[in-house]
Amino acid sequence: MPRFSTTTALAGVATAFLLVAGAPLAGAVSGDAAEPHIVTYDASHAQEFQAAIDEATATWNAQVTNVKFEKATDGQADLTVLADDGWPRAQTDSLGAGTVWMGREAVNEGHHVPRIATHELGHILGLPDNRTGVCEDLMSGASAGTDCANDLPNPEEKAEVEQNFAQGLEIAPQLFTEAPAGR
Repeated sequence: MPRFSTTTALAGVATAFLLVAGAPLAGAVSGDAAEPHIVTYDASHAQEFQAAIDEATATWNAQVTNVKFEKATDGQADLTVLADDGWPRAQTDSLGAGTVWMGREAVNEGHHVPRIATHELGHILGLPDNRTGVCEDLMSGASAGTDCANDLPNPEEKAEVEQNFAQGLEIAPQLFTEAPAGR
């Protein structure tokens, strides 16, 4: 008769509970995992900011699973990125669609270009400004100061993006601008 340890028996009970509860097992492959929402982008008019936009899309792609950025290849894009001399801003048309302007004014003041790009893409993913002044909060934007070089979303920001795309959040068109008050 085979001998089982208490640990083996408990592991078996836990596995059975997870299977009955429908919870995925570690290492299990689920056939019903949703494919990520694809947001195509065109940064061909982003001038000197093209590399920063490519870096920001790679950052988001590494941080979330329900949405992925891909470069547009057919001339049609959900997101268009432009460069101008104003302050960085994003115009959302809907979740995952809109226009981002990489404004040189913030760069000239010393703000970190990868942070600006990742922040502005956050708006396209449904995140609002959250001017906490805390560098670890990506969506705090310029309020964190020119010394802040963090271009990663915090856990709450990542969770909100995941939820936005899991639920198919509908967002109204809106212009988000980082310009400090009085500009």
